[in-house]
Amino acid sequence: MNAETVARIRQPDPAARPFSLTAERDIAASAATLYQAWTTGFDRWFAAPGSVLMHPQVNAAFFFETEFRAVGQAAARRHPHYGRFLRLLVDRLVELTWVTGAGGTEGAETVVTVELLPKGSLTRLVLTHAGFADEAARDRHREAWPMVLAHLDEQVAARS
Repeated sequence: MNAETVARIRQPDPAARPFSLTAERDIAASAATLYQAWTTGFDRWFAAPGSVLMHPQVNAAFFFETEFRAVGQAAARRHPHYGRFLRLLVDRLVELTWVTGAGGTEGAETVVTVELLPKGSLTRLVLTHAGFADEAARDRHREAWPMVLAHLDEQVAARS
């Protein structure tokens, strides 16, 4: 993808939504394996099986659902996620918009950037999530992302 391609993509404008976070984790998997997990293997570690509509191509839209039961809920609830790919650098970077509803991004179009940095036999995954409308949404995601990355690490290790 070149600069001209990036220029033609309508970039989100998070200027009015200044809250962001960063989560990092060293994972015992190759950058290629992690890139695949974030582009073509989302249903194998994060999304509810059968819910993923995703083709990793710049400016392509995607949809998936997660399912979980919060404390005090009798049953698991579905949580739809929408977005589109902004940048893809094979085995190095995945950047996408990320929109969820109540209890998530509250409808704000946020940007998730996943950098994959080889580190010996590990890969350092650096996730930046920017564009939250308020501190509460940011703080919920600040709490959730380390657990999500730990789950990714477990799922990748189980498949090795």
